[in-house]
Amino acid sequence: MDSFRMYATADGESHFAELELDYQATSATVARTSPIGASNVSFNRVRPGMVLDWHHAPRRQYVFVLAGEYELEVSDGAVRRVVPGTVFLAEDLSGKGHIMRVPENEEVYIAFVPLEDQRPTS
Repeated sequence: MDSFRMYATADGESHFAELELDYQATSATVARTSPIGASNVSFNRVRPGMVLDWHHAPRRQYVFVLAGEYELEVSDGAVRRVVPGTVFLAEDLSGKGHIMRVPENEEVYIAFVPLEDQRPTS
């Protein structure tokens, strides 16, 4: 599964980093992570061709891409294409943030799960 985090550094720049989920075996056929505190979930439908210029995440949250593909760009110039099944942790709560670009032929469905612990990781 493609997992990454998007975060801001003290100088206001935003970056991507790989996110390693710590799976522990619960049986011979299942492994799961420790529970992560979250209070709700919201779903967004994004229309084709939408460009959301520089902005930062409103809170620390996991983002689950359910359908459609789009592109994220962070202020250090790195770009990632996200596809259905991508999970990422948005924690660029300050600084320059990121841009979201949806292709003209894509409709995107996303689930947001805000985390109870709002402290960004380094």
